[in-house]
Amino acid sequence: QVQLVESGGGLVQAGDSLRLSCAASGRTFSSYGMGWFRQAPGKEREHVATISQNSRRADYTDSVKGRFTISRDNAKNTVYLQMNSLKPEDTAVYFCAARTRGGLYDSWTRSLSSAYDFWGQGTRVTVSS
Repeated sequence: QVQLVESGGGLVQAGDSLRLSCAASGRTFSSYGMGWFRQAPGKEREHVATISQNSRRADYTDSVKGRFTISRDNAKNTVYLQMNSLKPEDTAVYFCAARTRGGLYDSWTRSLSSAYDFWGQGTRVTVSS
């Protein structure tokens, strides 16, 4: 029911920046909790950042805190991930995810892949050293 399309990935050097976008379908985007996850080759999918329906809460995994910023524009049905000071360990496929079935009130719970109902196809980010 909800379609998510990521864009903005690419090949960059360490220290560079990228801005990922996730365009969402649906008339109730403003009610969705949104998240970014990533999966590196041979590793499990991991949480990167989440943002609440009203942008009043944002969570980040420790490894990106201070470098990445999640934001959303509900008028455009779009969520963004600004990634600065990229490191080779940030190399992964980045996925956008939506939770449509109500809010979660614990940051750890919001970091779980199982909390989200819909996923995009992913956009690849490669950071060379």
